[in-house]
Amino acid sequence: MKSFIAANYVETLGILPVLTLLLMLAFIIHIDHYIRSDLKKYMQTIVIVVFSPVAQNYLEYRLAEGEVQWLARTLAAIYGYAIRPVILILFFKVIAPQKRFWWAFVLALVNVAVNSTSLFSNICFCIDEGNHYQGGPLSRFCLYVSVLFLIYWFLLTVRAFDPQKRKETWVPLLVFFMILGSIMLDKHVGLIPQPITYLTIAIVISCVAYYIWLHLQFVREHEQALRAEQRIQIMMTQIQPHFLYNTIATIRALCRTDADKAGEVAEKFGDYLRQNLESLDSDGLIPFRKELEHTRIYAKIEMVRFDNIRVEYDIQDDRFYLPPLSVQPLVENAIRHGVRIRDEGIVRISTWRGEDSHEIAVWDNGTGFDVSELNSAYSSHIGIRNVRERIEGMCNGTLQVKSRQGEGTIVTITIPVTGKEEQV
Repeated sequence: MKSFIAANYVETLGILPVLTLLLMLAFIIHIDHYIRSDLKKYMQTIVIVVFSPVAQNYLEYRLAEGEVQWLARTLAAIYGYAIRPVILILFFKVIAPQKRFWWAFVLALVNVAVNSTSLFSNICFCIDEGNHYQGGPLSRFCLYVSVLFLIYWFLLTVRAFDPQKRKETWVPLLVFFMILGSIMLDKHVGLIPQPITYLTIAIVISCVAYYIWLHLQFVREHEQALRAEQRIQIMMTQIQPHFLYNTIATIRALCRTDADKAGEVAEKFGDYLRQNLESLDSDGLIPFRKELEHTRIYAKIEMVRFDNIRVEYDIQDDRFYLPPLSVQPLVENAIRHGVRIRDEGIVRISTWRGEDSHEIAVWDNGTGFDVSELNSAYSSHIGIRNVRERIEGMCNGTLQVKSRQGEGTIVTITIPVTGKEEQV
């Protein structure tokens, strides 16, 4: 008697890890602020629904051990077969909440109807007099429907999130094969009683793995939205009203004294604005040559406005990528806050190839400033901070600033060699 009680106790404890995993997943979904509220509801519904196959497995296991309770065990088996396609349909709704998936609901209802025939016939399955499960001609109908849904779910997932060339692609693929493998294991076990089937365990693990995968996709979308917002802010910091007004005023003044020069400045100003707008559509790195061209256009406009300014170039390396609007803001910062007041203000842009990096230096002989001010929220050098954040975040590079008041400033960007240089 004691051994029987101990065995029941151990079997009951065996389902606790699965239940604990589901409870933890429900809590994590609840506090996850990256997932939209409508998708969060579907994920929470999935977790709640997945609790029922665990309970159904354990109930059916207990019913199989005792005296024959034909109706209770038949109803439990019908529910187990009915709920599996429904769980997959809920995953459909997570991926594409706007779609109705009426065909899937129809198949799920047909599956319920087919398995419900076990209440009055043996065409699907039956529980014999020895309390044993016996499959009929349609016993695999639920399996076929579930595999069809599983294949569709995988294709829908890949199509919706397009995870090409990303390691996360393996997560839905592994979930797919894990569920198929669990079905084969349950088939191999056959009629041996199990407190929880391999398929149910696989479904629980798949919920956790798939949620983690979805979370990665939603975090990536969130980061892309932040980058888009940041690009807008960067553009607005570069196209300052005073620069627009002063450039237009310069063009107007040149129209009276040098019409050809006015046309040249107007053309360069249009190119400058166009390239700033194009930076909004750039979600990744761009060739340095493109950034250098944009910087040259800006520098020529400023040299027309201020005849005491000279911008020099020493370009020894130009075959690499970097974030858009990385060099031009540094030159603008040097002109606006450094060399304008000099009788002969000089800004020099230099590039060279290091042992395992590409180096960019923007030097000026301006007034200099206190480098500790860069971290202040009230600093006027917001352009340098923006460039540093993007250099570090987008290409794992570094940005260093050295400056002495009254002597000048040098900003050095270091970008690691990536192997893409030959494609530039």
